[in-house]
Amino acid sequence: MLKFGKAVVKSRVFILILSFLLLIPAGIGYVMTRINYDVLAYLPSEIDTMKGQEILKDQFGTGAYSMFICEGMEEKDVSALKKQLEEVDHVEKIVWYDTLADISIPMEDVLPEKLYEAFNSDDATMMFVIFDTGTSEDETMDAIHEIRKIAGEQCFLSGMSAIVTDTKDLCDQEVVIYVIIAVLLSVLVLSLTMDSFVIPFMFLTSIGMAIVYNLGSNIIFGEISYLTKALAAVLQLGVTMDYSIFLWHSYLEMQQSHPDKKEAMSYAVAATLKSVVGSSITTVAGFIALCFMTFTLGLDIGLVMAKGVVFGVISCVTILPSLILVFDKALMKTRHKNLIPQIPAVTDFIMKHYRIFALILVIFVFPAFYCQMHSKVYYNLDKSLPDYLPSVQANTKLDEKFHMGAAHMLLIDSTLPRKEVDQMVEELKKIDGVKSVLGIESVVGPLIPENMIPEKLTKIFRNDRWEMLIMTNKYAVASDEVNRECEEINEVLHRYDPNGLLVGEAPCTKDLIDITDRDFKVVNAMSIGMVFLIIFFVFKSVSLPFILIFVIEFAIFINLGIPYLTGTVLPFVASIVIGTIQLGATVDYAILMTGRYELERCSGKSKREAVWIAHRTSFRSVIVSAFSFFAATFGVGMYSGIDIVSSLCILMARGALVSMAVVLTILPSMLMVFDKLIIKTSINFRKAGIKE
Repeated sequence: MLKFGKAVVKSRVFILILSFLLLIPAGIGYVMTRINYDVLAYLPSEIDTMKGQEILKDQFGTGAYSMFICEGMEEKDVSALKKQLEEVDHVEKIVWYDTLADISIPMEDVLPEKLYEAFNSDDATMMFVIFDTGTSEDETMDAIHEIRKIAGEQCFLSGMSAIVTDTKDLCDQEVVIYVIIAVLLSVLVLSLTMDSFVIPFMFLTSIGMAIVYNLGSNIIFGEISYLTKALAAVLQLGVTMDYSIFLWHSYLEMQQSHPDKKEAMSYAVAATLKSVVGSSITTVAGFIALCFMTFTLGLDIGLVMAKGVVFGVISCVTILPSLILVFDKALMKTRHKNLIPQIPAVTDFIMKHYRIFALILVIFVFPAFYCQMHSKVYYNLDKSLPDYLPSVQANTKLDEKFHMGAAHMLLIDSTLPRKEVDQMVEELKKIDGVKSVLGIESVVGPLIPENMIPEKLTKIFRNDRWEMLIMTNKYAVASDEVNRECEEINEVLHRYDPNGLLVGEAPCTKDLIDITDRDFKVVNAMSIGMVFLIIFFVFKSVSLPFILIFVIEFAIFINLGIPYLTGTVLPFVASIVIGTIQLGATVDYAILMTGRYELERCSGKSKREAVWIAHRTSFRSVIVSAFSFFAATFGVGMYSGIDIVSSLCILMARGALVSMAVVLTILPSMLMVFDKLIIKTSINFRKAGIKE
């Protein structure tokens, strides 16, 4: 370790030159990395809904689709607008009345009554726009923008692609501001908690470069999710700030025994590397746990953030020491007294009342667990966006005018006898929530011979292998009603065609609900298991992993239970990932205090004295770490207009403070209460011959 530290000090100028040069390819990689704004795209490819989407795209040229509402327009004007929209690149086809019959023939005379009502309401009519590219492909989003330019204020474009487009536009506007807010608040916190006015800028330069390297290296994945893009910088800033703080404190401490600053930094780098690698492992473990999700958004976030922590460690022991030595004079001139003093009275109070704090844990752990288990979540993605966005307004208009949610598509065997198809369609129409079923048979009727069906209809709805039916329904995506509707549709569909497929936003979202329910359990189990093993090997103890994890899990219960008490509905992603992020990022607070307790106890001090010293010496470090994490995330949570980003950042910010409070109050109580058990079940204590 010391050899590495000396090498860093010797090569400090070269390290800085190289690190700045590496920003160029990293910046290019960042720009070249594609961003995926469709959360549903991370569903497993082997499920029926995703298979169905591929079939629609490959065999029907049907990728994304949207409902297009025209309000207050005459039919001839709607028909003219439709022709304009059909000229937009990647608009494959538009299904409306003039697809089925000449516009000169009154619509109500041709369409069956229920079908007419499904596509017309008062002064509004609805088209079905089908694209030849996928929901979140760049070409689809470009087409959405072009359609909106052509359409004007009387028209509304709803559907998943419109939501994805608005998400992209909003995220692109906000993401730079996220970083600015996080940096400004971090500078404020560091200025108050550190002993130099310049060192916060050294920290942020070093961490900022690590963030650029991380984001640039994402090009190896081809693309990342917009959620990962939005959170990566602020989250990496929050979870790796500790490493920089530790190096600075270690450097100042080493100067007391090593007057030569280069030598002091060599020892500081060696000490930091040893400490930070151990600390970062728990954080990496938390992110790696996300990779075990079936819903591969977890893999996306997990890999990027685990990589970010590694870059943070490397930057902390190479770039930051080089910056500190190069700008040493400026740093020394701006030194000032710590603005957060040691407060022994706080430690005395907690130690005096440790039984009360232990009782607080016993009393509140089960209510907190109950609250976090019953916090409500939502899966409807447009709920995460502001009401003023065009896609949200269009979905509202769709509900107001047509009492309609998202459309479904059915894929059935094209060789299925028409009589059976007619019977199936009639059964489907009877299912609660189904408004209409649009297909060849439902449009032309069963009496028209096969060879009399217009070719343009056949191309839209049928090929050699599959026949497509378009279904409209009245229930909102992700509602209990539409989920029951999807189950009933599948039951009818598979009676007539066991290989039939139900496709659409609502079926995909239902799969998302089922899959993420399992993922929540898997991610929690994996993160707890990995952190347990890390603590076990660090302390060589059977009891300490249980105690430390239980303390942090109590903090997680409180954090995730607060939304239940306030009536806040969380986005589904938050409930899955926040527990493992909070555990991985804040268990270090508990490890820091416990490590000092072990050191003092093994040196022969009584349990009370050992816990008192551990608490007093850890107090400032835990507070600075927690408030740094809070600063990096809270401002973004308050600012962001995307509720998924906002909720996650607020939960992380609050989680840091809750974990801080629990570690500083509850953990000392646990160490006092379970001291005998810890000694009996820990190798290091037994080797030291410690007795009660």
